[in-house]
Amino acid sequence: MLAQLQTAVSLIYPPRCITCGDTVESDFGLCGTCWRDTSFLGGVICDGCGVPLTAGGQGDVHHCDTCLNAPPPWVQGRAALVYKNTGRKLVLALKHGDRQEMAKPAGLWMANMMRGTLAADTLVVPVPLHWSRLLKRRYNQSALLARSVARKLDLPWCPDALVRTRRTLALEGMSREARFKMLDNAIKPHPRRGAQMLGKPVLLIDDVMTTGATLMACTQACQAAGSGSVRVLTLARAVKDA
Repeated sequence: MLAQLQTAVSLIYPPRCITCGDTVESDFGLCGTCWRDTSFLGGVICDGCGVPLTAGGQGDVHHCDTCLNAPPPWVQGRAALVYKNTGRKLVLALKHGDRQEMAKPAGLWMANMMRGTLAADTLVVPVPLHWSRLLKRRYNQSALLARSVARKLDLPWCPDALVRTRRTLALEGMSREARFKMLDNAIKPHPRRGAQMLGKPVLLIDDVMTTGATLMACTQACQAAGSGSVRVLTLARAVKDA
């Protein structure tokens, strides 16, 4: 009976591409055109920030020049998509377009980047929004992604282990130095729930990494709470030539 009902619903409301709305075979999927326009990250990537690299060097672990010259405070960084074309559309729709359903497929793509590499007690923690921005937007897109990733990897998660203590300006368009200055001392462990990070490895979740300033501030807050090693995972990674 349930199968018949699902078939009837699919006939009335056929699955649509989450980006362009064209008909697809299954829910929360991409059509062929949008799939081709989505740059999934893989192959040779920087182990520190997830940026794609040209083939070369020895061994399985590679680092970009930025991470070699200024190693990030986390031990590993990954992203699922390059922040361009469909990848950019997905991030903006989730972040500003109230397309909360996109967190489900995005969480799967992100989880696949970390599958088999995390300890069972790793705590999944999203980058926080300031309460005033959360009130206006009604949801934290990073928390939606964190919940989806945690479910896919069967890991515990805490949506408010970190808090943003003051409202910062939008970072888009700012220089690297200005971003770091803006976020100085702006993110801290939650007075109570931050204790959940004590002694545990943490997987930080955000929608996109550009300079990494936000994730660095969050990593420092996790470490201030006494966390174990920190890894970062984002839906998309900004690339200079993208």
